[in-house]
Amino acid sequence: MTLAERARRVIPGGVNSGQRSIPGLTDLVIARTEGSRFWDTTGREFTDYHAAFGPPLLGHNDPDVAAAVSAARASIGLTGVAVTEGEVTLAEQLVELVPSMEKVLLTSTGSEATFHALRLARAATGRRLVVKFQGCYHGWHDSVSLNVISAPERVGRPDPTSAGILPEVLAATLVLRFNDVAAVRQAFADHGPDIAAVILEPVPHNVGALLPTDAFLRALREECTKAGSVLVFDEVITGFRHALGGYQSLAGVTPDLTTLGKAIANGAPVGAIGGRADLMDLFSSRPGGPVFFAGTYNGHPDVVAAALATVRKLREEPVHEHVFRLGDRVRAGLAELYRTLDVPAVVTGYGSVFVSYFMSGPQPRSYDDLLANDTALFVGYRRRLVDQGVFELPLNLKRSHLSYAHTDADVDRLLEATETAVRHTLAEGGAEDLENATTMGGAVR
Repeated sequence: MTLAERARRVIPGGVNSGQRSIPGLTDLVIARTEGSRFWDTTGREFTDYHAAFGPPLLGHNDPDVAAAVSAARASIGLTGVAVTEGEVTLAEQLVELVPSMEKVLLTSTGSEATFHALRLARAATGRRLVVKFQGCYHGWHDSVSLNVISAPERVGRPDPTSAGILPEVLAATLVLRFNDVAAVRQAFADHGPDIAAVILEPVPHNVGALLPTDAFLRALREECTKAGSVLVFDEVITGFRHALGGYQSLAGVTPDLTTLGKAIANGAPVGAIGGRADLMDLFSSRPGGPVFFAGTYNGHPDVVAAALATVRKLREEPVHEHVFRLGDRVRAGLAELYRTLDVPAVVTGYGSVFVSYFMSGPQPRSYDDLLANDTALFVGYRRRLVDQGVFELPLNLKRSHLSYAHTDADVDRLLEATETAVRHTLAEGGAEDLENATTMGGAVR
């Protein structure tokens, strides 16, 4: 019996997160990771552009991060009381770097951070409604677990990603079109006094890369300020990957609360919520705070050490310059490749993130635009990349990532492999089994 078969006997589906089981790759078992690569138990080597949905910005098993974690383990373990010097130092650095953060608390995941952000917003405002945007994902909790990758007929109405969510919970979430300023202003005109929070990924990377317009982000800030609603930027993906100050530092729009995760600790399980001091002081971590906040593993010494080492390297080495340069190379190379093949495609992304949508037209601005993507070609070519030792997640609309460990030679190989994979997919008719490749599946936090 193989390891994958053993896993399926004792783990539902054989994996511990909903999008780790890939149709056509159900026997894949990971044995080792290093730098820009991973290896499976059969010895196959893959150049990794999936990157666990984005955390290892420095590359897998970065030696400086590993050394910092090892050193922490030699001196301190989890006590679950008071605070450590590392937690204080990390909080100080986050407050220094991220424009919106006056105070900050650590969690173990991004989903926990966004959960706490919305609970806090409702407590602070005494209001009921939350606004989210089609195509944005904010974690597994009920109030925002809807309308991510929706079928065309589900766009424009509640589309929960899971069974078991109460209808009255779904009814308290308004779903709007991303980049639609008019829809935002109308929602506030209709519901402003009852809107507790607006939450968004400033770049909706859970459907690839929809880039926001300046007018859209500024309209959100304006409407939230006028209505007294809490603006939440979910920067679990964009934070630290795109800039040390998050995407908000690039956009020049400051939210009231920000959530972080993923690249902040290069793969260690961490999340963070921070923002205005008057809001953050409502949490029960401050005696008398009315909004309950707890977590046994919050601020775990291993995780804090990983985050501090990651932030230090991001500040001291040309990490962003490197991954942004490679990202530009990849996007330009892919765009030229598709022109040569006469394949309609829009290549987009930001910095170290890239994605190819197989469709005609200008840069997509909302999820509606992405319904034109050729899913069979998108999933099919990525499945064929696997045979060439290149891994981009073969699920519809999923983004790909570059790390500090990737090289120009990796980019050259990616472009070569992509050309071969796309040619074969066109010749052979796309992906064979798309039923599980086109939907949201499970959480990606």
